[in-house]
Amino acid sequence: MKSVRKAFGGPLGSLFVIAVTVLWTIPTLGLLVTSLRPKQQVATTGWWEVFSDPSVGFENYHAVLFEGGFGNSNGLMPFLVNSLAIAVPATVFPLVLASMAAYALAWVRFKGSDTVFFVIFALQVVPLQMALIPLLQLFSGGAHLGSVTVIPAVNLSDTYVPVWLAHTMFALPLATFLLHNFVSQLPRDLMEAAIVDGASHFKIFRSIVLPLCTPALASFAIFEFLWVWNDLLVALTFSGGLAEVAPMTVRLAQLSGSFGGRWELLTAGAFLSLIVPLAVFFALQRYFVRGLLAGSVKG
Repeated sequence: MKSVRKAFGGPLGSLFVIAVTVLWTIPTLGLLVTSLRPKQQVATTGWWEVFSDPSVGFENYHAVLFEGGFGNSNGLMPFLVNSLAIAVPATVFPLVLASMAAYALAWVRFKGSDTVFFVIFALQVVPLQMALIPLLQLFSGGAHLGSVTVIPAVNLSDTYVPVWLAHTMFALPLATFLLHNFVSQLPRDLMEAAIVDGASHFKIFRSIVLPLCTPALASFAIFEFLWVWNDLLVALTFSGGLAEVAPMTVRLAQLSGSFGGRWELLTAGAFLSLIVPLAVFFALQRYFVRGLLAGSVKG
């Protein structure tokens, strides 16, 4: 066992990591090369043929971004803006609410706080697919108990609000659980000193908890942004596929055409969809590992 650890901890381990990295990169390279090749070559030859016939260009990207087709007069650009308009608030809202809830459950002791925390934790097991239709009916028709209206119907069609609310609701249990584990391990002496100095809970939360929780917040923000950015089911359910509010994933599902023959457009659109998540990840990567380990050990 020691010899195996020693081998994989030395040059052999480095070679293994490099080999795995190359294997993970090959599909992305193929996606990029395919998006740059003409339609005829994509339909008849594999992407690796580019090394013998390097015929590439940016016509596919221009067609995807600015030209319409398949029942839509717009290119991908309006849907890209819609994705940003959905993903940014749908990431910020659960982070704000979950961070406040995590602080309250960890440091503001009240009767039943542990029960509330366990109920929030248990909500993670509710399948998202089971909640979509009831939630859609709640938004469109409200909630009624016999002839009594409990929650009135609200007209949220053709807006981003239903998608924001749905993503926020589905993200809150996991976000609260993860942030609670981190917040609860903050030094008690620090909290008590702030209370003795007369700091309110809001002051403690804003000046102490939030700065110390930055790694955990950034880590969850990455996961939530990627989830919302790549989501199709929730967005399609609550936006109805309308071009005014539909995200980029809805448009990507249409790019291959009725018979799946427009792979050059689909790969170009897919590669464009990678740019924003990669930018978010690299902007927050220094917090990523620390955030993943947040709350995993004590002491």
